[in-house]
Amino acid sequence: MRSWDLLPSHWSSTTKAYRVWSGQKLTGERQSSARLIIVCGLPGSGKTTHAKQVEEKLRAVRFCPDDWMDALGIGLWDGANRERIEKLQWKLAQEMLALGHNVVIEWGTWGKSERNALRCGARALGAAVELHFIDAPVEVVFERIRRRNRESPPIRLEDVTKWAEDFQRPSLEEMALFDAGSLTVLTAKEKLGPEEVEHE
Repeated sequence: MRSWDLLPSHWSSTTKAYRVWSGQKLTGERQSSARLIIVCGLPGSGKTTHAKQVEEKLRAVRFCPDDWMDALGIGLWDGANRERIEKLQWKLAQEMLALGHNVVIEWGTWGKSERNALRCGARALGAAVELHFIDAPVEVVFERIRRRNRESPPIRLEDVTKWAEDFQRPSLEEMALFDAGSLTVLTAKEKLGPEEVEHE
């Protein structure tokens, strides 16, 4: 079985079944010091800034599809290529985790089923898994996207509002499924700075 078969064939908010590597047993007992950090949130919420800080602090390998798409000259809204890149990144991430390295996944992971698949896949390799939810008001997200001016055509406030409606916000019950160190970063207006709320 190819390792990226662990992922649903189509990312969506619909819960899908997934498989773990044959021969791997999913238990609560950890066999590795590796740690997977899932950084989730809307575009413009501050995911990249936070993910880079975690990357440096943990000496982790960071996987961000936007970086790869920019390097390859692929439009950020090319969904088919984004899915292929995320599958490849997850394959590499699993190899890193199996070798004991820390990994940061910066995909947005809007759906609970996506986060569940990553958590269970990493736990099957003996890794700890943290969820870092980067939360920001719609107005802040829209202003950041407008300033960076990377999207074509330009994103409208109505688009961001619809994203916020579609995004499945991690509940306290979901956060409790992840390991210690999981947190919510509340990003308000720039002058106020982010506030971190850790979940035990």
